[in-house]
Amino acid sequence: MKATPTAIADVLLIEPRVFGDARGFFYESFNARGFAAATGLDVNFVQDNHSKSARGVLRGLHYQVKKPQGKLVRVVAGEVFDVVVDIRPESPTYGQWVGEHLSADNQRQLWIPAGLAHGFLVLSESAEFLYKTTDYYAPEFERCLAWDDAHLNIAWPLDGLVPAVSAKDALGHPFTKP
Repeated sequence: MKATPTAIADVLLIEPRVFGDARGFFYESFNARGFAAATGLDVNFVQDNHSKSARGVLRGLHYQVKKPQGKLVRVVAGEVFDVVVDIRPESPTYGQWVGEHLSADNQRQLWIPAGLAHGFLVLSESAEFLYKTTDYYAPEFERCLAWDDAHLNIAWPLDGLVPAVSAKDALGHPFTKP
């Protein structure tokens, strides 16, 4: 497994070792020892989530104000553009975002530390998105940033598409620095 820092240093692009031949492929999607060796992190995952979404669905940008979740995310069918926003006021990359293409074909994963906002846009006909979390979902503490916030200026690859967002996500609040 290879872990590469992104422009937000704590957000890591994870590339597992994939063994493939004419029959298909095999890889360990998670191994605690391998993850710790590659990242230097000792994490305890408590929940796995799986979503399926159609092309143009945009989910996020979600975070929890209490009980923040670290996430290890991946796509097992289709492709998404995955976005992380640093909302930690003490961070040198506060207010910045990174985006990565994650797909079933590239088998990349993204490690998102607790305390950052996260969302994704489905680029393929549909996509199945899996993620492990370091804390339980706590809807009373969940918040959402506006996906189209002018200050963040996220370069979503919309190509003229109007994204489909949930009613909750449509009410996302603007990003403001303290």
